[in-house]
Amino acid sequence: MTLEIGKPAPSFALPNQEGEEVRLEDLKGKHVVLYFYPKDMTPGCTTEACDFRDNHESFKELDAVIVGVSPDPVASHQKFKTKHELPFLLLADEDHKVAEAYDVWKLKKNFGREYYGVERSTFILDKEGKLQKEYRKVKVDGHVEDALNFIRDNLV
Repeated sequence: MTLEIGKPAPSFALPNQEGEEVRLEDLKGKHVVLYFYPKDMTPGCTTEACDFRDNHESFKELDAVIVGVSPDPVASHQKFKTKHELPFLLLADEDHKVAEAYDVWKLKKNFGREYYGVERSTFILDKEGKLQKEYRKVKVDGHVEDALNFIRDNLV
């Protein structure tokens, strides 16, 4: 499935940090900032999560919810959320089916080793669940502000 701006985003149902199922349809009526990140507790992912946390109120004022997705299990998300006081959902995509649907499951190289993993990416959906913006190969610095500004300038 190819992602297209203005078209419905791929649907999903994944467990959150409490093990409760969250479906994309459950989030209709709010703008959704769906961000995919490689791994809980790693430096870049922690910085990104904390940036989203620190701007959570600003997103809320724009009627937007933040949802983080990684291949980590529920228990790992629970620890990550608690340790960094994250006020938003973290979803466990252990079989990386949702990452594949959003085309963020990529072959990566690190220190000469090749492996598959999540390419840091963010998708902004409107209140009807349609894709409005995608950020791929995200650099953490300034990214949360870019996402916030996109919603403020284009969706509110």
